[in-house]
Amino acid sequence: MMSAVNDTKSTHAMFHLTGIPGQEDFHLWIAVPFCFMYVISIVGNSVIIFFIKTDPSLHEPMYIFLSMLAITDIGLSVVTMPTILGIFMFNSREISLDACFTQLFFIHFLQCTESSMLLLMAFDRYIAICNPLRYASILTLPRIAKMGLVFVPKGAAVIFPLPFLLKRYRYCQSNVLSHSYCLHQDVMNLACSDITVNIIYGLSAKLLTMGLDSALICLSYVMILSTVMSVTSPTECMRALNTCISHLCAVLLFYTPDISLSMIYRFGKGSSPLLQVLLGYMTLLVPPLMNPIVYSVKSKHLRVRIIKVFIK
Repeated sequence: MMSAVNDTKSTHAMFHLTGIPGQEDFHLWIAVPFCFMYVISIVGNSVIIFFIKTDPSLHEPMYIFLSMLAITDIGLSVVTMPTILGIFMFNSREISLDACFTQLFFIHFLQCTESSMLLLMAFDRYIAICNPLRYASILTLPRIAKMGLVFVPKGAAVIFPLPFLLKRYRYCQSNVLSHSYCLHQDVMNLACSDITVNIIYGLSAKLLTMGLDSALICLSYVMILSTVMSVTSPTECMRALNTCISHLCAVLLFYTPDISLSMIYRFGKGSSPLLQVLLGYMTLLVPPLMNPIVYSVKSKHLRVRIIKVFIK
């Protein structure tokens, strides 16, 4: 009885976010590169969306999927920016439970959406290389819109239960999170209740969204390689593969840190907290920062369009 009373009294109404462990004295200086990263991410992706929307020559499936990816990246930047910059610039560490649950929903939802966009872009590359004669008839604008309308609600429906599952628990242990933002795995580990349901549902949601997407992306590239290797001309082979480089870079930038962080949470209990923090920042900050740069450099039509504006 006394134990139950103590647990009730020690239930936390706030979480405390964490910056970079051991670097608290330099947080204000660390905020400078973070600000630059956010500015470049938001401006870069906004520029891509603007050019694709205003230039009729860019109204092709590949660029429409790219604009969807850019919208998702802007969303990720906007969702994480208040808490990350709040810690490093103003030492604002407290976040209410409801605000935390809302943030983690949008972070995981947008990650699922970005994974789906990368899958659609892999499908675009597969059709363009393996079945080029039917490319225009398969990837029509109405069909692209339907694909987007299917994948976005799918991610929302899968992630929607997570905040409500977390809200059932009491957080009567430590209330200090490992990151500058809220993640399901991080919040879940602070609960003083049985979290078996969250562990099973969280893993299932990960496998059904990002796990399935990454497997299908790998399958599409296996089929692309099989088709490309059958081409007799080395020049044609390299030309076909060159159209996939920017997408491959985006896939690696997105999945590598996310899979590494998930593995550490589940199997690396004795790993360095600093490694978890750095991987967390790479997962959420690097893809929105690098995607517009990679696609602007590798996409000839988009690059020419941007250069023309700056030359004028």
